[in-house]
Amino acid sequence: MNRRLDPLVIGDLEIKVPIIQGGMGVRVSTSSLASAVANCGAAGTIASVGLPPDTPENRSNVPKSSREHLQKEIRKARELTKGVIGVNIMVALSNYEDIARTTAAEDVDYIISGAGLPISLPEYTEGSSVKLIPLLSSARALSLIFKTWKRRYNKIPDAVIVEGPLSGGHIGGHSLEDLKQGKLTKLENSLKEVLDVVREQEKAHKVSIPVIAAGGIFDGKDMAKFLKLGAKGVQIGTRFIATNECSASIKYKELIVRSDKDSLVFIQSPVGMPAKVIRTKLIDDVLNGKRRAISCNYKCLRTCDPHNALFCIAKALIDAVEGDIDNAVVFASTNVSKIKKIVPVKELIEEIVNEAAAEMAKN
Repeated sequence: MNRRLDPLVIGDLEIKVPIIQGGMGVRVSTSSLASAVANCGAAGTIASVGLPPDTPENRSNVPKSSREHLQKEIRKARELTKGVIGVNIMVALSNYEDIARTTAAEDVDYIISGAGLPISLPEYTEGSSVKLIPLLSSARALSLIFKTWKRRYNKIPDAVIVEGPLSGGHIGGHSLEDLKQGKLTKLENSLKEVLDVVREQEKAHKVSIPVIAAGGIFDGKDMAKFLKLGAKGVQIGTRFIATNECSASIKYKELIVRSDKDSLVFIQSPVGMPAKVIRTKLIDDVLNGKRRAISCNYKCLRTCDPHNALFCIAKALIDAVEGDIDNAVVFASTNVSKIKKIVPVKELIEEIVNEAAAEMAKN
């Protein structure tokens, strides 16, 4: 691989290829994908949510099975790579503290935490060397994190991910109505505001805090654009689904590849946030107000109200990764229609990096 981009440096951690693979939940971002990414010099992320197979035994004690399967995935990744490995943990998880403490006790390089404000994350990771990276959509949220972490824990973020509304899955900082009407805050604008906040903090604390851009970044041209704007790296999610090493079912990957611009819709997720998804039979039912019968086997989200939710998001995401597309929720970014084939991770990263390097060399 022709590495002509500057590495992403987070404290004493160096990521040779400044790409973080997004943590996509319910067995999409597992050790298989994360280790393949890390072996290419980028950062591989395991998504902590929904790792256990959907069995009666695992459903009988979700916290225990979640903890044990996360440990297995981290350890498996470490057997497969000497590269940089991290974990994505959603703040909305009902077992957030347990998962954060479990992750900090394992051999991981970083924790990315979003889907809510990770106010207490430093408490749950105290004593570990794991890098803490909040994933946010606005400078306002970041300012609150800086203020609260410093006051409570004498800690500041090691890096920051700012995610724009072109991302797939749950979208922060926007209402469902705003998203449907196209009232979006551009990632370029959010990045600039976040960089202003970070530069003040860097000056005050005499440290470097890299900012990573995320949300709809598709190719090397996108990557170069945000590097030129001041980001030190990018996070990419949806493109990594259409890779050989992603553990999602082939039907899931084929749906990603054949999707076009008209395939994407916004829904209100049981998580309590709007989400961008690909149309399936289940999604059509949701859009028509039809409610699927829910027996809450997982109790996975603090923010979910199973009595009023139109569907169980945990079951729908399990069905997606196992190939039951009619009953699936499939998250995808705005640029999903550009994905035309399933490729090896190495080929994808080389393509993005070489294109980005060529763009960066133009100035």
